[in-house]
Amino acid sequence: MTNYTVVDPATGKSIRDYPTMTAQELEEAVGAAASASEAWRITTISDRVALLRRVAQLYSERRDALAAIITREMGKPITQAGLEVDLVVSIYNYYAENGPGYLQDEALAVVGGGTAVVRKEGLGPIFGIMPWNYPYYQVARFAAPNLMNGNTILLKHAPQCPESALAIEQIFHDAGAPLGAYVNVFASNDQAGQIIADRRVHGVSLTGSERAGAIVAEIAGRNLKKVVLELGGSDAFLVLDSADVAHAATQAVLGRFSNAGQACNAAKRFIVTDAVYENFLEQFTQAVAAICLGDPSDPQTFMGPMSSASALAGLAEQVDDAIGKGATVVLGGGQIDRPGAWYQPTILCDVTPTMRAYTEELFGPVAVIYRVRSEDDAVELANATTYGLGAAVLGTDLVAAERIANRLHVGMVTVNAASGTSAELPFGGVKRSGIGRELGKFGMEEFVNTKLIRIIDASVETGR
Repeated sequence: MTNYTVVDPATGKSIRDYPTMTAQELEEAVGAAASASEAWRITTISDRVALLRRVAQLYSERRDALAAIITREMGKPITQAGLEVDLVVSIYNYYAENGPGYLQDEALAVVGGGTAVVRKEGLGPIFGIMPWNYPYYQVARFAAPNLMNGNTILLKHAPQCPESALAIEQIFHDAGAPLGAYVNVFASNDQAGQIIADRRVHGVSLTGSERAGAIVAEIAGRNLKKVVLELGGSDAFLVLDSADVAHAATQAVLGRFSNAGQACNAAKRFIVTDAVYENFLEQFTQAVAAICLGDPSDPQTFMGPMSSASALAGLAEQVDDAIGKGATVVLGGGQIDRPGAWYQPTILCDVTPTMRAYTEELFGPVAVIYRVRSEDDAVELANATTYGLGAAVLGTDLVAAERIANRLHVGMVTVNAASGTSAELPFGGVKRSGIGRELGKFGMEEFVNTKLIRIIDASVETGR
């Protein structure tokens, strides 16, 4: 029996199964990462840089083949899939370039005599549990800084992405990574729990749902393990009186419908002030209606299917609940009658607190539009969520935009663009959106031993 199966969401056809690892294979995987950790922890910085550079080069060389894999596995349009690979290349190169500086010793001023430095060292094997929506990017932002730190990697990918998981492991093998430095595991959920609890594993990073995050954190806490959790989001996209409405509508389409809306930091709740509401709704609706929906392998396609039949069914239930309770469907509102996991680009208005769509994350191509009277109302609605990942503020009055950004209870705010990501920018949230940060120098600091080394000259202390 296996949990790892490739099902093309564009057609609904099963392509290939991959076996879940046996108990013996699990032990060998953890053992390999543990055996490699001591040597990798003390390897030279230049050797780590060389590995990351070579990994980046191989991603670049294999760009088209890698993009085609995730288009088949989870339906990402091929053009967006290629851009994801480009982002991965930039992440590995970023840590190869900047990682050595982040690992430099920091000298401390010592009051009681002698000298002291803080040195950052790897902890050992770190376990990553990654999702299906960005199969290469999610792994890169976890693996690159931790390999640079001197940690070894155990990686459990989403069950629907076994072929991209194997392609990543092959890249590390071909790049000359030491045996055990990067180990792919086709583990069940129960086996993942065993890995977290294993004394040889020193930390765990999960990108996934609230439910998965709570389970992982509970097991990790019981076993005294550090965790980083990047969970869900219901990001607000605030359109202010001063917004350039045409620009805001364009950014709104990118922020909501890229990757079929399946991103934790996608814009999900559009909060628009009275002064520009009608204009924004009209331009946004026109832009969404013009989305090129179709075969994800076609370079002209902007939106393909959702990732799976189960993802489609879950989103459809949320939208049907909203419609049944009085929400207004401006555009779309239902599944597309064809094989595969296809859902219409959808815009909803008049969503109220009685509806699931008001409080739950909509992980798919559905935008909810709210009309507000004032800046205070916009901020209050934006913060009225258990999530706290990101937000976008659109307005040419930058003083007002920054003022609002300061009032939002989130980990990331972008002014005048949809939320995005880049290797140098910290990524993460607050509230139920998670714990910790990835990317930038902050991604280097989560799984390290911040070791104090203090030296006192004994000959001076004894007067010799």
